[in-house]
Amino acid sequence: MSKKVRVRFAPSPTGPLHIGGVRTALYNYLFAKQNNGDFILRIEDTDQNRYVEGAEKYIIDTLNWCGIPFDEGPGKDLGHGPYRQSERKLLYKKYADLLIKNGKAYYAFDSAESLDAHRKDHEKKGKTFIYNWHNRLKLNNSLSLSPEELETKLAKGDSYVVRFYTPQDEILQLTDIIRGEIQIDTNILDDKVLFKSDGMPTYHLANIVDDHLMEISHVIRGEEWLPSLALHTQLYDAFGWEPPKFAHLPLIMKPQGKGKLSKRDGEKGGFPIFPLSWGESVGYREAGYFPETVINFLALLGWNPGTEQELFKLDELIKTFDIKKVHKAGARFDPEKTKWYNHHYLQEQEDKVLLKSFKAVLDEKLIDAEVFDLSLKDNDDYIVGVISLIKERASFVLDFWELGSYFFLTPTSYNEKVVKKQWKENTSVILNKIFSLLESLEDFSSSHLEEIVKKWIGEEQLSFGQVMAPLRLVMVGDLKGPHLFDIMAMVGKKETLNRISLALEKL
Repeated sequence: MSKKVRVRFAPSPTGPLHIGGVRTALYNYLFAKQNNGDFILRIEDTDQNRYVEGAEKYIIDTLNWCGIPFDEGPGKDLGHGPYRQSERKLLYKKYADLLIKNGKAYYAFDSAESLDAHRKDHEKKGKTFIYNWHNRLKLNNSLSLSPEELETKLAKGDSYVVRFYTPQDEILQLTDIIRGEIQIDTNILDDKVLFKSDGMPTYHLANIVDDHLMEISHVIRGEEWLPSLALHTQLYDAFGWEPPKFAHLPLIMKPQGKGKLSKRDGEKGGFPIFPLSWGESVGYREAGYFPETVINFLALLGWNPGTEQELFKLDELIKTFDIKKVHKAGARFDPEKTKWYNHHYLQEQEDKVLLKSFKAVLDEKLIDAEVFDLSLKDNDDYIVGVISLIKERASFVLDFWELGSYFFLTPTSYNEKVVKKQWKENTSVILNKIFSLLESLEDFSSSHLEEIVKKWIGEEQLSFGQVMAPLRLVMVGDLKGPHLFDIMAMVGKKETLNRISLALEKL
């Protein structure tokens, strides 16, 4: 590639960033880093009516949390700023005037009411109103007015918009990196508004001018912008500028496969669709997902490396990602697969790294609970020990509580089905003997407990089921959890004996 690779992620600050937007940012980032290029953030805030306070910070926080920070953007001006379109608005009028001067655009004075009347008239006749070559000379614009009439209107300050002059009877040959060659007949295109009556550019004009001035080499964006490709390519041609290469990414589809993934799908399915929390909507970060998880599953939503590999770290993605292997068809979102990824990345974390997050869960869960040993709440070594025992069954740090609450709280209720099945006539007798056996031990390590109890079971000519299942029930309240002797060693001799006594009393 002769031109330096420069890509941009250009969201509008109209609310929280959907994960589809995060994937667009990710693909831009991967492509830039792969080619030693620049990843630019531009905030497209020309529509001030839809501007939402805090949305820009949310976008920046998201990119940083995901580990894909921008090289240039708000607060990082490397000579192509400003990077908010609202701070660039004085630029655009000059370019709109240039298009008018070169006959590539024109003034249109039509009122909203007159255009609405035209639309309704067309609907009555079963037609669709399009402002273009077939009717523009009949409408109120600088093409149908005499030079004198035009001058008068401009002098009076009549309200106008600037429209692009779409040529008639031409076939546009467009190229998309993902979708290949596309042909468009200009006769079906409308003369899009480039400059609004409020003195602000539309997305189309601002986008092209900014991409040119920021020296963008590749425009990688969602497929919803594919219908704009014809106009954007024509605008580059009208200015006499070399266009960037375009790639339009497939949509992220609902879990059922039909339709674009929406906030409502997340609410119905109980999964996040925003990277960070926004209002009442819980984000991936707050739901306990790791940034590595989000990056990994998003990378494979619409792109396939052509191998069986599913787990990719960011540096591997930079090496492996190929924009030409991005699919044309939409990618179905699978909430269960995202949990599978998170399980993997949770297992990779060091137990000490998970300590802080689990302590936050414990602080919440143990506010009014009676911990059998209060010092355990602040005993980092103990908590790390618990994590090491239960981690492999968890997909989220939040799962740790459900998997291991009995490491902090004495069970006071027992699974009724298990009690019915496992608590036999002689169970109390067996547990009383176990109590005496354990009471006599000085060494309460897991390995020693296992050796002594198993030896005793053999001597008493009992089956393992007669002893181990009831013993697990009294220690945990259910038949779940890691190695039984690890649990007993962790909670200690005093608490183990206490739990046996309590169960004998209750059951």
